[in-house]
Amino acid sequence: MISPKASVASILNRVVDGERLTSESALRLLESNDLAQIGKAADQVSRRMHPENYRTYNIDRNINYTNICTAVCDFCAFYRTPKSGEGYVLPREELLQKIQETVELGGDQILMQGGLHPNFTLEWYEELLQDIKRRFPQVNVHGFSPPELHHFTKVNKLPIRTVLQRLKDAGLGSIPGGGAEILVDRVRAEITRGKVMTDDWLNVMRVWHELGGVSTVTMMFGHVETLAERVEHLERVRQLQDETHGFTAFICWTFQPENTQLAHIPPTGSFEYLKTQAVARLYLDNVPNIQSSWVTQGLKIGQLALGYGANDMGSLMLEENVVAEAGTVHFLTLDQIRAAIEEFGFEARQRNVRYELVDRAMEERAIEANRTKVQNDVGPRLVEIAIP
Repeated sequence: MISPKASVASILNRVVDGERLTSESALRLLESNDLAQIGKAADQVSRRMHPENYRTYNIDRNINYTNICTAVCDFCAFYRTPKSGEGYVLPREELLQKIQETVELGGDQILMQGGLHPNFTLEWYEELLQDIKRRFPQVNVHGFSPPELHHFTKVNKLPIRTVLQRLKDAGLGSIPGGGAEILVDRVRAEITRGKVMTDDWLNVMRVWHELGGVSTVTMMFGHVETLAERVEHLERVRQLQDETHGFTAFICWTFQPENTQLAHIPPTGSFEYLKTQAVARLYLDNVPNIQSSWVTQGLKIGQLALGYGANDMGSLMLEENVVAEAGTVHFLTLDQIRAAIEEFGFEARQRNVRYELVDRAMEERAIEANRTKVQNDVGPRLVEIAIP
């Protein structure tokens, strides 16, 4: 193990050589301002883990089936209380039409999340999944973050294993890592009420992995957490991954304070974003993929993230509502995402949720369909967010 008293250069050299980064040394890196050295080391590790000559992206759509939520999150501008006149539940046919549009543009997945609705039973969600899979058997449903799934256990008075098995049987394909924020109870208690705490968030993922499922894991930083608590978050993720090996990718992004109860917190900039992502690549030696989360930083920083540990540009999404409510929206076409990868010296390839490349014919059809859509300027605008 690397000594916490080692210099930044010594720490990085030993991590690049394959030693596991300690919590103390990771904190030392986050406290330093040597972004160039840290980024170079993260890039070396990323290239060792991914020696292939391509970098990836995927095409999907973030469908928020409801914004009604019983939790109160100071960082969220999207949710509405059950009594709010601005609350909605997406009509089923409208939801299915959104999936149809995604398929027509080359997508093979939807990212489906919502608020913690107080009234819906597990049967409601099973019927939703069955309707989707009946109409679109080829589409992966990347759905229901751990806060939602933990909420289902409370509403239905069922153990998490039963909830997950029933949803899996109904068509749930994978779980997004949303709602992680910072996996430290002190932080969670300060910024949210009525939402899952750290151990239960992790246990949802543990049980899902035990059932044979895969998921992503996220971190939203730059609010009330300390640097040591960012490291604690990474440590909890690494410990669970050592146990289950079920996480396919890690995605971090900066908190967007506009229109939230935490609007007084200054936005975290690109320097801190790149450094935190690079340290995450070095620390999470057992998580195979890192997604660039440029929705909060813009195209150029998102592209630059490919040199700071990321090997994936995240999703081209045909819709995004949660981050948009906080005032941060960056629009990209598929050609722009592909060009960002190619300008960085890699071949751009489309992948699925398991990071398997889609066949060339499907990829080419998606490119042409998206170009036609842009030329015609019809349908929903293209929005990217890496949550994945």
